[in-house]
Amino acid sequence: MARRNHTTELGCIACDDLSELGAGKEGWLVNNPNLLTALDTHSIALANRSLVLILHWSEGSDPVGNRVKIVPDLSPIEAEYISAIEWLVFDDIKVLALGTSRGYLLIYSLRGDLIHKQIVSPGKILRLRVRDTKRDLTQDASSEEVCVVMSGVIARFDGSDIQNMLQRWFRERHSQFWDETESENSADTFGRLPYQLWNVSKYGSCVDAAITGLMPPPLLELQSSQRYYCAITVGADAVISAYRLSVDRSRSIVGAILSKVVPATFSTITSISKMLWRSDPSPTKRPEPKPQPFARASPLTCFKDHPRKGEKLTLSPSGTLAAITDSLGRILLLDTQALVVVRLWKGYRDASCLFVEMLAKNDVETSRSAYHEHVKSDYCLCLAIHAPRKGIVEIWQMRTGPRLLTIPCAKGSKILQPTYRFASSEMSVSSYVPLELFFLNGDSGLLFVLNRSLS
Repeated sequence: MARRNHTTELGCIACDDLSELGAGKEGWLVNNPNLLTALDTHSIALANRSLVLILHWSEGSDPVGNRVKIVPDLSPIEAEYISAIEWLVFDDIKVLALGTSRGYLLIYSLRGDLIHKQIVSPGKILRLRVRDTKRDLTQDASSEEVCVVMSGVIARFDGSDIQNMLQRWFRERHSQFWDETESENSADTFGRLPYQLWNVSKYGSCVDAAITGLMPPPLLELQSSQRYYCAITVGADAVISAYRLSVDRSRSIVGAILSKVVPATFSTITSISKMLWRSDPSPTKRPEPKPQPFARASPLTCFKDHPRKGEKLTLSPSGTLAAITDSLGRILLLDTQALVVVRLWKGYRDASCLFVEMLAKNDVETSRSAYHEHVKSDYCLCLAIHAPRKGIVEIWQMRTGPRLLTIPCAKGSKILQPTYRFASSEMSVSSYVPLELFFLNGDSGLLFVLNRSLS
């Protein structure tokens, strides 16, 4: 019997420029912890500590002819380096976001122009997450967000604010000619992006975190327009921790009084001192951006099991499930609404997980003709578990379904998934694009996609 093939080859990204990232050595893609990857439709970005390489390809094209190098202006004094990377896609606008070890968020165009630079919080940015969440618990309307994860800190940017800034930048870009130097110096022309910032280090520092979505207000609290988000963190001190994030900053009555009295008093004293001791005006110096104060983050629960340590966290599209890997080779499936572990896998050391949507039912596959596209209800949610020590990728049906598929995975390979696309409201239901799973073989440079159908 012929062996069934469950993947489709898309192309090869091998080129000479990859040697600057370590290509040519066996296992270069998976053995270097400083090598970052981000996948999007027909584009992949790879980065080390100081260099970003963007490769574009389409069917039948060669990625060598469509490549861009980005060398960010990092601080050599602080030994700053690239620590996170992710695509931001808004309809016809696609840019690349970088996070640095000093807490800066950088946004670059596909040509390598610096669009925006902003400090989030002092410290290393561990991860950039892009997804959509519901605007209200009682409505189906959703809003997109960009989540910045740091050690013990979570920041949230609204997708609409980033999109508006990018649209203004591209309009300005098309209206006049900017050279490279002017592009670098005008990265903050449109001001700082508003965002919320929370301290989530109550149970210790975290190595990964995510905002899962909106949650109800705490008991015995008056109903108001204030929003609350739920955040899940994983780390060494607590395998899993949960927090309720408040959008508005918590301030006491005394703090509110002092915040108005002290500036007024200081301003009065300063004006009087200038009248008494007149001096030559000093040259104006651009002030350093002040760190944003933290909003209120209330701890909900935590799970400690020494010496187990949480390592990586993966969210489902709706945010209701999270797959968490730990240092003991276990994978925990967490219900983020009930904050309960609903499933456990053992014996998966160094594993990585991604949620994927599959056409698991044969009747669904045959009922759709070639003239009709599949809709969201045709797919079932699955969890892909890459076990590199076993050399396989397993597909498990959620939440308590069986293992649907086991696929051999070559050594030196990594599983990837395209970033979330900020879709317009005009997109029809019939054009739904399911979550897909991609395989990148670092040694050969070949890129594969998992077939949506199991048959």
